[in-house]
This record gives sequence, structure tokens and C-alpha cells, in this order.
Amino acid sequence: MTLQELNQLSANDANHAFMQCCTASTWVEAMVESRPFADEATLYRAADQHWQGLSESDYLEAFEGHPKIGDVNSLRAKYANTKALASGEQSAVNAASEQVLNDLAKGNSDYESKFGFIFIVCATGKSAEQMLALLQARLPNERPQELVNAAEEQRRIFHLRLDKCLGKSL
Repeated sequence: MTLQELNQLSANDANHAFMQCCTASTWVEAMVESRPFADEATLYRAADQHWQGLSESDYLEAFEGHPKIGDVNSLRAKYANTKALASGEQSAVNAASEQVLNDLAKGNSDYESKFGFIFIVCATGKSAEQMLALLQARLPNERPQELVNAAEEQRRIFHLRLDKCLGKSL
């Protein structure tokens, strides 16, 4: 879809499009109301402005829109590929060992137990080993800092999803 098409969507269709990028309803409503966007830079600025300063419950609502990475079988399927994932990504995903998959599952469970929300990271182009290293680096954080970290990762994710919405290849 083009930016012009996004601007011309009905409120319901725009709501659906933005919900695909981020499931925080306050953010989605603000994005729908901010249309039309003069250009893509304005779209991304609005997305960031509406994201900043949301309540903790808004951020948690967005995090809940992500699947929980804790099941070893789903992790095994996700990291089975030994080639590059897609042409826009910066790194190849290597086959992950059973140990790394088990450590990721345990780390995700520990993370959710400690912070009360799932581990959020912009995973594009990251291997299972890199994801595990990031998870382990963030586990010692205090909850307020981790909420900030997760919100920033969510912001990166919705930028990528806005790119996809506008048909940009990644």
C-alpha cells in the first residue's frame, strides 16, 4: 500500500492496518486520527511521538501482541534455517543447538517471571545465539529500565512493520 492509500483508508481499515504494526490501542487510535500524513517522514515522526509517554499499561498491551518465545518446539522451528532469512536482513540465522534453544526457553520464562511481561526484542536478522546473549544481558536489569528497553525494541518493531505496510522490502 502507498502512503496515499493509507491516508485514504476508512477509520476501521486504518485501525486494522496500524494494529498490524503495534497492538497498543491508544497508539493505534492516535495514528488513525493523525492522518493524513504529508510524507513518510511525517508518518514515522507521528508514530514515535504517539509512542513516547504512553502509560505502562499501553506498553504492556503492545507487548501482549507478540508471541511468547518459550516453547522449545517453536524455537526449534524458528531457528532451523541455516541460510540468510531474507534479502534485507543483515545477518544469517544459523541452526541453533538444542542447548541454545533450551536456554532461550528458560531465559524467556525467567524474564517473564521477573518483569511481568515477555522478552521484547527486534529480532530481525538476529540468530538464536544473539537473541540469547541479549536476553541474558537484559535479565539483571531493574523493571523500570527493562520497561524502557522493551518499549524501545517495540518502537523498532513497529517501524519495520510500517515499512512492510508501505511495501518496502527489508
